[in-house]
Amino acid sequence: MQGQAQQQAYDRGITIFSPDGRLYQVEYAREAVKRGTASIGIRTAGGVVLAVDKRIPSPLLEDSSVEKIHKADDHIGIASAGHVADARQLIDFARRQSQVNHLRYGEPIGVETLTKTVTDHIQQYTQVGGARPFGVALIVGGIENGEPRLFETDPSGTPYEWKALAVGAERGELQGFLEEHYDEEADLDGGVALALEALASVNDDSLLPNEVGLATIDAETETFVQFEDDEIETYLEENELLDTGEDADDE
Repeated sequence: MQGQAQQQAYDRGITIFSPDGRLYQVEYAREAVKRGTASIGIRTAGGVVLAVDKRIPSPLLEDSSVEKIHKADDHIGIASAGHVADARQLIDFARRQSQVNHLRYGEPIGVETLTKTVTDHIQQYTQVGGARPFGVALIVGGIENGEPRLFETDPSGTPYEWKALAVGAERGELQGFLEEHYDEEADLDGGVALALEALASVNDDSLLPNEVGLATIDAETETFVQFEDDEIETYLEENELLDTGEDADDE
């Protein structure tokens, strides 16, 4: 009985390490990320691409209310996977830090600086009693000194820099697809095509425009642009990934 009680203490207490050095609540937060729909970030020579799987659960739900891509600053975008409410809290925090930097220093915040500020905030919730870790992973992409940068935040509060990555559901399959097809010399359109192809690879090789979110940050203009459904449909048609519903009609 005593052993079970100790195990429960390690399991429930965020401030208590297990004998093998693990924080179970952080690991549970990572599991929450895996239950969220997939998000992808790709760094190209021409900028950064963010793409997300929105998967509308009901035809009665307004598509625009499913938000997984956010603008943090003119030159930075963020995609999320995991608990949406947790993501919104962190994105609001990131936006405030961006504005603080503008007011204090009169210049845009660096992508790496913003990411590490957010992960410092996340890390505090891994060692404070009475709180829980954020059950979300963020992909932070933007332009810094003319160069595209792409980072991931982990529920432990650790930042990682990537060339291309996926977070959320089916991360293993998506990451394998990106590792196989990623091209460092690709332009922004090539990055968009790769992101959509990766999402389609785990969705029967086809996608619906209203169930995909897509944004880019161009290295030349250093501007965040989020695409509307009709623009996404054009990209899907060009890459032969548009779900026309013909198979369902045949059945």
